[in-house]
Amino acid sequence: MDLSAFGLSGKTVLVTGANTGIGQGIALSIGRAGGKVIGVGRSSMEETASLMAGQGADFVEMRADLGSTSAAQAMFDAAWESHGPIDGLVNNAGIIKRVDAVDFTEADWDQVMDINLKSMFFLCQSIGRKAIAAGRPARVVNIASMLSFQGGIRVASYTASKSGVLGITRLLANEWAAKGINVNAVAPGYIETNNTEALRNDPDRSAAILGRIPAGRWGVPSDIGDAAVFLLAPASNYMHGAVIPVDGGWLAR
Repeated sequence: MDLSAFGLSGKTVLVTGANTGIGQGIALSIGRAGGKVIGVGRSSMEETASLMAGQGADFVEMRADLGSTSAAQAMFDAAWESHGPIDGLVNNAGIIKRVDAVDFTEADWDQVMDINLKSMFFLCQSIGRKAIAAGRPARVVNIASMLSFQGGIRVASYTASKSGVLGITRLLANEWAAKGINVNAVAPGYIETNNTEALRNDPDRSAAILGRIPAGRWGVPSDIGDAAVFLLAPASNYMHGAVIPVDGGWLAR
């Protein structure tokens, strides 16, 4: 087997939300595969930068408010100009609001949708435009969710956004596959991150979740990172519009 098919040597990948959790795990996996990471977020990525340096990987930090489409697009253009060309984009940044549907506010709806879906699409558009204009191949990996398939509870805007992420992934694959741009998604199951801290701290909910996961454990960020590397690497050349659940068997239950 040609292991270079699973490597990212010489590739530059922009990862949103790389400061912590799944985004940090994705950055570290890309680094281990030989790739350079441009990490994007609103807060400091000092920890990620230190961990990347510790494994001898290249890491560049860029700050941006991904709740603003114009700011996200300006950041991407600046990243391409200063550190590009960019070979891959991982749309990982996301937020969640947990409120009963009858109490959900328009502000909670808009904030989640703007970051999780709207800016995600326009960042895809940014790399698509650049790659197509330059005649370059590119890879896009969108981070979906179990709630791309299921309804969940008390997370109306998150469920809507992650269902949209999967739909946009498929649409872009249809438009761009023949242009040499692979657009796919990873759907994390229950992963140990800030977003799931409330669930893990609730004994009843945590026990119910673990009881359904055949693997019998919560996932860790590197589980998602390594799947993302596969979709960024040559090994997945013929994959377009696919979604890989990385869920410990949750959907199979």
